[in-house]
Amino acid sequence: MASVTLRSHAGLGAALVTAAGAAAIAGPELARRPPSLVIVGGLVAVAALLALAVSSFQAVVALGFLLLGVVKVEPAPTDALLAIAIALSLARLDLRRVPGPMLVTVVALLALNLLSATGAVRLGDSLRFLAITLYLAVFAIWLAAWLTSASRMRLVIGAYVAGAVVTAAASVLAAVGVPFPGHTALIGESVRAQGLFKDPNVFGPFLIPAALILLEETVRPRLLGLRRTTSVVALSVLVLGVIFAYSRAGWLNFVVALVVMLAVMAARADATPRVAGLLAVVLALGGLAVAAVGASGSGDILRERAQTQRYDTERFDAQRGGVKLAETHPLGIGPGQFEVVSQISSHSIYVRVMAEQGPIGLAALIVLLGGTLVLAIRNAIDGRDAFGVGSATLLGAWCGLLANSAFVDTLHWRHLWLLAALIWVASRARPA
Repeated sequence: MASVTLRSHAGLGAALVTAAGAAAIAGPELARRPPSLVIVGGLVAVAALLALAVSSFQAVVALGFLLLGVVKVEPAPTDALLAIAIALSLARLDLRRVPGPMLVTVVALLALNLLSATGAVRLGDSLRFLAITLYLAVFAIWLAAWLTSASRMRLVIGAYVAGAVVTAAASVLAAVGVPFPGHTALIGESVRAQGLFKDPNVFGPFLIPAALILLEETVRPRLLGLRRTTSVVALSVLVLGVIFAYSRAGWLNFVVALVVMLAVMAARADATPRVAGLLAVVLALGGLAVAAVGASGSGDILRERAQTQRYDTERFDAQRGGVKLAETHPLGIGPGQFEVVSQISSHSIYVRVMAEQGPIGLAALIVLLGGTLVLAIRNAIDGRDAFGVGSATLLGAWCGLLANSAFVDTLHWRHLWLLAALIWVASRARPA
């Protein structure tokens, strides 16, 4: 412990000395031509993050996952934090912990993105979109290789769940009309809970993996060390967050995830007590959701959202247009170019990749998502858990997300790549 502390202090001292040297060199030039406040603020923030990362690496990782649900802009704060963590630890990672076929497929998909960028109409926008995709792919690979112990898994999942619960609680209060400072930033124009995302259709699904993890913790507490009452209360908050986001694709995601998770658990030898407990919790949460919707007077909004919307036709027209783009552009139109040639977004990860990277790109995506699904199924059959995150939970969450992805573009969702990494981690575990 003493040696670790000494290394941390030495690293922090080196960082401070380096910063002081840089300031001495650049000081005269900056005095002559002062930069803007935005640039100064950005540099100060980066310096602070670097100092924090050197002095407490795990604090940076925890803060990065705590802020996973803060994505008002891209790159998001979580990206800056986790990019620093990745840069500081990448050289020490064992990439053999990442399933080989998935690693090869990710590299192939990135190569196809780069190839398709050569035909982009707006090259700058295309390269920016590609950079985000590249970062998320590296993030998933890094996470799968870095999660080598239960303590690291507890750090990552605990921070993610805590952030999800806090933003869900605040967003639900804002959605039902409880005023507090900044509450309008947590709801969309139609009073839908959206947290600190740009879209309620991202916020609702973001909460679902956390909800499934807490649902499992209520009957089989292994990872977070929470009391059962605490898990149930936090789970209730997340369920309300999913409901009040009023995302139809998010609801589909949650239903598919619950059905798959319960089906896998019911098929196991020790199923009866756990599945009975899970069903009791699910039924109680359903009653809570109905009561909350009724008490808040949100029944009309719920019924309106459950119906076909006027813009659904436009969405499906855009998807048909994406298929036609793939027919005329075998290599795709380039990363992030769908919105350049279409007035409506693709609203499907499959259509986006097919239009932007061509049929070969779609094939690579299907291999990546389908291969991860195969690993999740094998994990569930063999009982391979990810250091306390159950294989049934991960399979359910992945199936729900794949269904969600047919109606919403999920390529840049951080929790998509988080889930993939967790499934890859579980695939390396020993069968139960």
